Amino acid sequence: MSVAIVQTNEKDLTKFAFALQQLAQGRSNAVGEVTLRAGQTTTTVTNQTCGPESIVLLMPKTANAAAALATTYVTATAPGTFTLTHANAALTDRTFGYVNVG
Repeated sequence: MSVAIVQTNEKDLTKFAFALQQLAQGRSNAVGEVTLRAGQTTTTVTNQTCGPESIVLLMPKTANAAAALATTYVTATAPGTFTLTHANAALTDRTFGYVNVG
């Protein structure tokens, strides 16, 4: 779930209050879902909140993703992207949820 974005020139305090309520309820724009590319050893993910110092946490959402977790890791973070390195497999359902922090 994502958080409402409040513009820097916003004057309506109810919009700020709504955004703060969403944050307090655990909403975040730093989350998403990624499926590892079949037949490849890397997958690059685009997420606007990612930065060079981000920590990316993965949570398997399928059985095949759970089996691939031991060989799947973040090899690079940059402004707006991160790269996962993983085993080459023909599987098309190695799907993870992720959150990036930092």
